[in-house]
Amino acid sequence: MRHRKGGRKFGRNTKQRKALLRSLATSFLESERLETTVAKAKALRPVAEKLITLGKRGDLAARRLAAGYVLTPKAVKRLFDDLGPRVKTRPGGYTRILRTGTRYGDAAPMAVIEMVDKPEAKAEAESAGKSKGEKPRGKKTTPVQSAKTPRKRKEKPAA
Repeated sequence: MRHRKGGRKFGRNTKQRKALLRSLATSFLESERLETTVAKAKALRPVAEKLITLGKRGDLAARRLAAGYVLTPKAVKRLFDDLGPRVKTRPGGYTRILRTGTRYGDAAPMAVIEMVDKPEAKAEAESAGKSKGEKPRGKKTTPVQSAKTPRKRKEKPAA
């Protein structure tokens, strides 16, 4: 029986599964947004949260632990120079998972995993907040008449 054996296997052996999660974590740290299946996003979330917590610590030991897991030096640099300081005051919950529908080929449920406080999202929210309460300015436009003239109905002869 498989009682209390948590975790997802993804139809892979242990080495392949660890390599998949390392690759997903590296891609996520480099781009701050990743589209994948819902199951992979849910498996990636705790890994990414732990790496971001290492980035918050910022010391040499944390940097070495992160460099041992993440595949590229670029992702490690971004984690410690950009992401860690940005979420310094946040007590966890750095990522969100948004479902996006199903994949065309096999109808697998897809999701986007992204940083909660992504800078582009903040800029968009601020610009949307300013223009949300304002009325649009300029001339009112009237709908354009179609080139065709409406047909005249034939009247029924009175019987």
